[in-house]
Amino acid sequence: MAVAGTGAFGRNHLRVYRELTDQGVTLAAAIEADAARAAEVEEQYGIPVFASVGAALSADLHLDAASVAVPTVHHAAVASELLKAGVDCLVEKPIAGTLPEADALIATAAHNKRILQVGHLERFNPAVVAMEPKLTRPMFFETHRLSVFTPRSLDVDVVLDLMIHDLDVVLAFSKSHVKEVRAVGLPVLSEKVDIANVRVEFESGCVANFTASRVSTERVRKLRFFEPRQYVSIDYARRDVLVIAVDPEFSIEKAMALGAASGFQDGLPGLSFTKPEIVPGEPLRLEIESFLHAVRTRQKPRVTGEQAREALALALEIQRGMAEHAKRAGLGDFFR
Repeated sequence: MAVAGTGAFGRNHLRVYRELTDQGVTLAAAIEADAARAAEVEEQYGIPVFASVGAALSADLHLDAASVAVPTVHHAAVASELLKAGVDCLVEKPIAGTLPEADALIATAAHNKRILQVGHLERFNPAVVAMEPKLTRPMFFETHRLSVFTPRSLDVDVVLDLMIHDLDVVLAFSKSHVKEVRAVGLPVLSEKVDIANVRVEFESGCVANFTASRVSTERVRKLRFFEPRQYVSIDYARRDVLVIAVDPEFSIEKAMALGAASGFQDGLPGLSFTKPEIVPGEPLRLEIESFLHAVRTRQKPRVTGEQAREALALALEIQRGMAEHAKRAGLGDFFR
């Protein structure tokens, strides 16, 4: 294995690959253009660090696969070079900065018969994994993803930085095409949008509200959705799920009568509160193990390039919606 890009998230990939030594994984090299960062990685992990993909490939390391954790604008170029050399790739989200780049990357992987998985991490969150097979018909989603400000990922706005995680999960859960997008966003501390609110309507009639901020005073990672006679709350950070279901025989009159008789000591009769069993695990490790399984078996990865392209397409549509809203609202002075 190799890791291209050893910033904050690339370091996590390095750590997990080193932890998987007992599973037949060898962390062979890293690729990092920044000399100071490269020296740190070389000292910490005792592996060669190359300044470019070409230099790493020339070293004849017999690489099978690699993680690509460089800035988003370089995803397509770095991953394409690796794929063409016969190296399977786990590319951090978003898959690329533009749809033509995403399409080219998907085509390159297919042409070279390589595995291309994209790092939409929340798909491997144990809470999401536990809930996905239990879905019936989600009709309304509400997501909140708030973070305190850090200088990480300022090459993209908050939609591509944070919200895209929730876009991917909701697309996977809703299983419907997008019909309409309404969006508003503002830059606050950076030159790109730092806080955004989005409403998406799907062709199925499902509606989703997304809020993402990287200038919050707290860290929140939550997804809530409603299905017929059921409400589900997922806390990504706690990797926890709460399901509130309505009894098929429920009626508000009956519930009020029973509740009044007991003084509502047990809440409203006819509602059940359950927590599905969660198989614990670190999402990144689960993601990487899933990628390695695809590499070894040549099976389709859990998050394909095509699925990641769909999330990117929605994110870019949201960006256009935010720009149109800013123009209508006369917010040009806020955008640099």
